[in-house]
Amino acid sequence: MTELMKAPRFSLRQLSYFVAIAETGTISAAAERLHISQPAVSLALNDLERALKVQLCVRRKSHGITLTPTGNQVLRRARQLLRQAEDLEGEASAGEGPLTGVLSVGCFVTMAPTVLPPLLQGFSALHPGLTVDFTEDTQDVLQRRLLSGELDLAVIYDMDVLPEMARAELFSVRPHILLAADHPLADRPAVSLHDVAEEPMVLLDAPPSSHHSLGLCHRFGMVPRVSYRPGTYEVARALVGRGLGYSILVQRPANDRTYEGFRVAVKEIAEPVDAEAVLLAWPRAVRLNRRAEEFLRFCRGAARSDGVMSPTAEA
Repeated sequence: MTELMKAPRFSLRQLSYFVAIAETGTISAAAERLHISQPAVSLALNDLERALKVQLCVRRKSHGITLTPTGNQVLRRARQLLRQAEDLEGEASAGEGPLTGVLSVGCFVTMAPTVLPPLLQGFSALHPGLTVDFTEDTQDVLQRRLLSGELDLAVIYDMDVLPEMARAELFSVRPHILLAADHPLADRPAVSLHDVAEEPMVLLDAPPSSHHSLGLCHRFGMVPRVSYRPGTYEVARALVGRGLGYSILVQRPANDRTYEGFRVAVKEIAEPVDAEAVLLAWPRAVRLNRRAEEFLRFCRGAARSDGVMSPTAEA
């Protein structure tokens, strides 16, 4: 005889209230988000802690709540359980019908302007009943948010990828040297790293881009003179456009002008540099739901070999 599974002593509602508390930082803000009273939220939190026999957070008057280490662990599992419950409800009611619900997607910050818009446009047109939430951040943050259950999928480079991640390659791109359009080397088809070794370097300081650029230089025996460390892609391009240095970048926008209107020149690197793969990643321990599977299939169809995402791929 099959042993009956024990019913949990907590409810999905309690988990959803706890997630709201953790994400908003206060009981009052969680109550406002959930459209219920503060005492109801406090009671649900107390009941959840009693059921789990742990302290999930520390409450401080006028300072909100702070999750305990156990609370952070429970938060990750709570998000996963709530997503699985939503998936079960959707699959049971819709079968193979239209996709609904929310899909949370992350994208490495420098790729987002050229990768996210066509993906969102094309996928949303195919699945109008589905809401796609997106976020842009550095690779380390995106991977942490994947593991915490905040994101379903993320578009990242195949650099410093955690072993806990499953991945699907979409396309590959090759690093290049970015120069001001009036730079003496701008008319060359390719530029050696050693040609710019004595010039100031504009290092995009967004991991793993910074590590990759420095590693590329060291690999070919060039020691760069880093003068600027902008945190965003467009600031790096703007500094190069004004002639303040060169940069090593991967993403290639169609526009050759900076926000200020200065022209920049994309130059191939003369050294035999490897192409970098762009991936769609998700936690290996998580089974993709139908929304995520459809998005993965769409991304594979939308990816082109030149690193451009097409919004017209078929799902």
